[in-house]
Amino acid sequence: MRPPTDEYPSFFQQYIDRVPEGDVISLLEQNAPTLSELLSNTSEAASLRPYEPGKWSPRQVVSHLTDLERVFAYRAYWFARNLPGEIVGIDEEQAMETADADARSLQDHLAEFATARAATISLFKGLPQEAWTRQGSVSGNACSVRALAYLILGHQLHHMHILQERYDLTD
Repeated sequence: MRPPTDEYPSFFQQYIDRVPEGDVISLLEQNAPTLSELLSNTSEAASLRPYEPGKWSPRQVVSHLTDLERVFAYRAYWFARNLPGEIVGIDEEQAMETADADARSLQDHLAEFATARAATISLFKGLPQEAWTRQGSVSGNACSVRALAYLILGHQLHHMHILQERYDLTD
């Protein structure tokens, strides 16, 4: 069941809207290989090129997706277990500055993303039903476990759309 809008901050709406109807765990499983499929014919040289100055390279985009997959899954874990305290937000630009993503191959990034996605799926599959609606706070914004599952997939779909629309992934 899709999360109602009171289970997440409004700025997550653009991502959650991208998720098609269906069981979110099944959708996470089905979409796990799509990033690798999209980038399967991308050369290492093309994976280093941003679509315009100041934007991330495809390698950096995949690194970002992996980072945020982990961050959102951690939040889901924290809230599902009903642990106390607020979680701080993440500055993805700051994280990218120290990631050195372009120093690693595209294939290495894709393998890491696949590993992170497998861990995310395992986490969600292991949750008791009542955990899905538990909420916690990230930088003053309430969010449910269910919304985070949708956010993880919607965030991937958002960036895949950008990769398809704005990047020249061929040589």
